[in-house]
Amino acid sequence: MSAPAEAGREETGGIRTALAGLTTRGRSFLAAGIAAVICAYILGQADLRRVGLLLAVLPLICAAVLYRTRYRVAGSRRLSPARVPAGSEARVHLRMDNVSRLPTGLLMLQDRVPYVLGPRPRFVLDRVEPGGRREVSYRVRSDLRGRYPLGPLQLRLTDPFGMCELTRSFSTFDTLTVIPKVEPLPPIRLSGEAKGYGDGRQRSLALAGDDDVIPRGYRYGDDLRRVHWRSTARYGELMVRREEQPQRARCTVLLDTRGLAYEGAGPDSAFEWAVSGAASVLVHMLERGFSVRLLTDSGSSVPGEGADGFAGSGQESAEAAGLMMDTLAVIDHSDGTGLSRAYDVLRGGNEGLLVAFLGDLDEEQATVVAKMRQRSGGAVAFVLDPDTWVREPSDVPAPGDGHEERLRMLREAGWTVLGVERGAALAGLWRQADRERAGLAALGGEAR
Repeated sequence: MSAPAEAGREETGGIRTALAGLTTRGRSFLAAGIAAVICAYILGQADLRRVGLLLAVLPLICAAVLYRTRYRVAGSRRLSPARVPAGSEARVHLRMDNVSRLPTGLLMLQDRVPYVLGPRPRFVLDRVEPGGRREVSYRVRSDLRGRYPLGPLQLRLTDPFGMCELTRSFSTFDTLTVIPKVEPLPPIRLSGEAKGYGDGRQRSLALAGDDDVIPRGYRYGDDLRRVHWRSTARYGELMVRREEQPQRARCTVLLDTRGLAYEGAGPDSAFEWAVSGAASVLVHMLERGFSVRLLTDSGSSVPGEGADGFAGSGQESAEAAGLMMDTLAVIDHSDGTGLSRAYDVLRGGNEGLLVAFLGDLDEEQATVVAKMRQRSGGAVAFVLDPDTWVREPSDVPAPGDGHEERLRMLREAGWTVLGVERGAALAGLWRQADRERAGLAALGGEAR
């Protein structure tokens, strides 16, 4: 951000603006001077009258000089970094340049920040020579994800005696994005490389790629061994088979954002754990070269996301991760009551690996989630029981809540399901999901 501001006389406001900038010291001097002059006339003391005039005139002179002095000061702000995980610090660098031909007086710099980022920073800058610059910095930190505006920058000018202060504001501001925490995950074989039966055909479709047998016209340099004679006879021109079109392994991360599925709030709530878990899986799968896709219970995805999601390769992978983190930084509870919209999106095609972060499920929604397994090459669900997140460890769980029954329904449908308790680490659950999936594959091989 860079914007010049003029700390001098304004077109309107006149002397009223200057008098409004008098500090407590200036107002005290003015009141004391007026009182001394009145007393001097009553008592007939000429010396007291001269002292009173001096006290009253001094703040007025300071206000007039400060108001008529024209400063041109340019300010800029730089965030390092502009996107920071929750609980981490970012540094804000401020720079002031005196672009006028006159030296400035004492400058007080203040930046406006939301209260969740910390106290409002204030700095006192000494005299800045013509063409000179001053640089200061401060740190901000938030445990809550979101997008927070920084600015506008305010500059307060003051005279050497502290009698008057005038405030000038810059017009621009910057935005700090606090993204969910991303936990590094161990590389496992959830994508279907494990041996076994059951869903091997769908896994191979999600990972091996499809051979595009649609022929095309012959081009100079094509291998004659790829000539498709049947199509050549049909179209009356030389046709060749296309090269195999490799299909990138796909992964869809489903995040349940229904407000009724979670209890509690704050950085340690169940919903925040689910958002952080979804972010961790998205980044992990991108780093492994998957085409990843973020889906919510409302059927929405990341703006700008293609039909197959974001591809994980090189610079595009970093940009894709940034877009998805920006989306997760501001995601909130939805007003929906079911997961049917997400199911409608998933049943449109094979989604490869499906990783779901789910809140509390009733029997109807568990049935919908079970159907999602039919359109995926592999399915892993992390189901958070809100009762365990709001209940104290010493409390006895309520009998007959049906949570374990819902987990059993998903396992019977082919899901690899893990219940998430308060304080659980995603990396450990990620390894446990791999072990359970490998065990199911081994049992499927023995049954075969």
